[in-house]
Amino acid sequence: MKLIILDRDGVINHDSDSFIKSPGEWIPIPGALEAIARLNQAGYRVAVATNQSGVARGLFDITTLNAIHQKLHNAAQQIGADVDAIFYCPHAAVDNCDCRKPKAGMLKAIGKRFDLPLKGVPMVGDSLRDLQAGYVAGCTPYLVLTGKGEATRAKGGLPPGTQIFANLGAVVDHLLLGGQAAE
Repeated sequence: MKLIILDRDGVINHDSDSFIKSPGEWIPIPGALEAIARLNQAGYRVAVATNQSGVARGLFDITTLNAIHQKLHNAAQQIGADVDAIFYCPHAAVDNCDCRKPKAGMLKAIGKRFDLPLKGVPMVGDSLRDLQAGYVAGCTPYLVLTGKGEATRAKGGLPPGTQIFANLGAVVDHLLLGGQAAE
């Protein structure tokens, strides 16, 4: 079994500095759901790992978060894509939990759920904390330039071996076609 782990906001859907607080605010990035469908067709299991501190901040509740994720599932299924699991951390940074990226707890839970070692599993994110969590967990980090990706690249300090691509579709092209079309 092949596994890929994706961050949500900025990788699959448009990000917002004021958080995605309702299903209406969840808008897929063009081509992202199609990229997930291509991964599925190639035998990949797709897991999402997303920090959702808006819950701890009181901006939305778990019921709303579940509705957002249901919209993601529905939109994916409409084009033949399937997200196998969505893992989220509802905590704020001050909670110092093990599941909030850049810590690797959420990713380790994904590895346990799928009964797979994470060594070399692609972890796609748009922020440094996504890449750091993936690197610590043994994943191969992929930075996409959508969402906060351009700013993340500009700040530097990326984990060793991070590969940079324009968007999720370009990462999938690379993984499935063995291409070297970085950036």
